[in-house]
Amino acid sequence: MLATHNGHCFCGAIRFEIIPPVKWSVTCHCESCRRQCAAPMTTYIGLEEGRWRWIEGNPKTFESSPGVTREFCGDCGSPLTFSSEKMTGLKHFHVNALDDPEAFPPERHVSIEEKLCWLHLNDGLPAQEGPEAAPKAELRSS
Repeated sequence: MLATHNGHCFCGAIRFEIIPPVKWSVTCHCESCRRQCAAPMTTYIGLEEGRWRWIEGNPKTFESSPGVTREFCGDCGSPLTFSSEKMTGLKHFHVNALDDPEAFPPERHVSIEEKLCWLHLNDGLPAQEGPEAAPKAELRSS
């Protein structure tokens, strides 16, 4: 059995557990993700339904655009998840909300057409336009 990974919001009011394997780990450059995180980009892991659970607390939900839902801590505001109707059955957790974010390095960049012009990437990862992170790949076991 694969080891579980835990995570939490900044203040600790919301805690969760993920159960690998993950579908992917991607860094998103879209304006919506950048604004939500107040950062030039953010990294997510994609998990199928049933591969995660809330351990403590319940996040607040916000529909950031039609068909897109984001969850965050109502106390400290930490962003936790992203879900899209275009990717049903999946929830994307912010890697930096995990206790061990280094366990899930990104595999690619998505929405690269919205990347900030002053951000220079030299990590050698593949980059694609659009938000559909789903490289039709096998599940990762991390």
